Amino acid sequence: MEAADSSRSEDLGRGVHLGLPRAHGPGWSQRLGPAQPSRTREEAVRKRGQREPSGVVGERGVPPRRELQSCVIGAGGPAGKAAQGAELRLLPDAARTVRPEGQNTSLPNLREAGLFDRESKSSGEFADFKLLTPSFTNEDAAQSYRRELSQRLQGLREARRQIKESASQTRDVLKQHFNDLKGTLAKLLDERLVTLLQEVDTIEQETIKPLDDCQKLIEHGVNTAEDLVQEGELAIRGGIGEQNEKLWSFTKKASHIQLDSLPEVPLLVDVPCLSAQLDDSILNIVKDHIFKHGTVASRPPVQIEELIEKPGGIIVRWCKVDDDFTAQDYRLQFRKCTSNHFEDVYVGSETEFIVLHIDPNVDYQFRVCARGDGRQEWSPWSVPQIGHSTLVPHEWTAGFEGYSLSSRRNIALRNDAESSGVLYSSAPTYFCGQTLTFRVETVGQPDRRDSIGVCAEKQNGYDSLQRDQAVCISTNGAVFVNGKEMTNQLPAVTSGSTVTFDVEAVTLGSTNNNEGGNFKLRVTISSNNREVVFDWLLDQSCGSLYFGCSFFYPGWKVLVF
Repeated sequence: MEAADSSRSEDLGRGVHLGLPRAHGPGWSQRLGPAQPSRTREEAVRKRGQREPSGVVGERGVPPRRELQSCVIGAGGPAGKAAQGAELRLLPDAARTVRPEGQNTSLPNLREAGLFDRESKSSGEFADFKLLTPSFTNEDAAQSYRRELSQRLQGLREARRQIKESASQTRDVLKQHFNDLKGTLAKLLDERLVTLLQEVDTIEQETIKPLDDCQKLIEHGVNTAEDLVQEGELAIRGGIGEQNEKLWSFTKKASHIQLDSLPEVPLLVDVPCLSAQLDDSILNIVKDHIFKHGTVASRPPVQIEELIEKPGGIIVRWCKVDDDFTAQDYRLQFRKCTSNHFEDVYVGSETEFIVLHIDPNVDYQFRVCARGDGRQEWSPWSVPQIGHSTLVPHEWTAGFEGYSLSSRRNIALRNDAESSGVLYSSAPTYFCGQTLTFRVETVGQPDRRDSIGVCAEKQNGYDSLQRDQAVCISTNGAVFVNGKEMTNQLPAVTSGSTVTFDVEAVTLGSTNNNEGGNFKLRVTISSNNREVVFDWLLDQSCGSLYFGCSFFYPGWKVLVF
């Protein structure tokens, strides 16, 4: 997803404000008009001494097209005279039929409109239609009041659904998070326990080995001493000759054994005495962190404020709604409404961003969150907002020699091939009242004949938009109107520069002939925080304009949106 640099705020004027509906507290009411006592239709007819007209006066649930003013059926012209003596029946649709202001309400016209039908000529009176006016008016007010209440009920249902769904999602998130946290903590504790047990095993093995060696040496000495004692006892108990020989052998063995040499056994204070050092304060530390871990916010600190459609894009604007929250960065995500996955499209400190590569007439969902000053975690997401663009994306003309286009044809790159003139848009898709934006991605060698701008029509044979019926800016910042260079200039175009055109109609029809035109447009060209405003005279009116560019050296790359 390629998105434009939003370092400069633009007033584009074509947006859908996403403010929430006004909330009413308990017991709210909205007066549609002063309350007036009204008579029922039956009471009015009885009071006039007339028979109630047959038929249905109103139909529940069908809103009136316009309020029907009071009118008296009278003899208006020959047709009216012919209708004298006829009793009229009000047809069901009469109560919801429009009577435009000033329309003739004589009997023939009302009959022609299908409001009345002739039943008999027995009565010599006409139905006084004026009696029905209060009923019509009251019914209109009731219908309007009911519609307003229905809309507010729908708003309440949506608000209730948002609260219920967000509460359910929050519960699930909390449960999942703390379950994951418990699992992670248990795993970390088990790993730490294994590490400590391994340390115990290592110390035990390393310190017990010398003791084992000493034990073997002592046991060997004990066995040798026992053998020597037994041999000495046998030598003493033997005969004289045999005794001398055994004594000699005993004395020889005893001389080879150092009976006065004993191995050194370490004192208990000199050998390890293992123990576990466990700081119980960690429980308090963990407890404090756990008690402070996580918060439940009734509403996010930022909300999307406005979505503005652009050709092939949507400008998203958001604002901070929590005065106590200091935002350091914002994070914007979007997705198609048919997708289940949001993707990041912007992270930064700005509060607006244009998301490009938007398909026309396709609903997209946007949400934003913020990161507090000095914090690492992101805030809760804003309430997702749905927007779409009905505007046709701007595209450069494909197959034009000297320029390479991106897949969506909204980026043009001046290549090394010979150029045959101006690269125009594929169609006149720029309309007055919109903002046309060019962003220069890369630059090449500038030339005074370079141009970026708009024109009334395509004209082949020109190598620049510095011609009649066109306005443009050169890469050196010079501004041209109908081929004439203006005195005021803009800064030179550099890599990353954004050039915007705002055009609006000033006058329609003929102007002073000395001015040389009969259609005037007011043009504002902005670049690098500076702008020029001028009137552009055309030979004839035009509802839409072409845009174009021309570069004489390769390396220039321009995005249009």
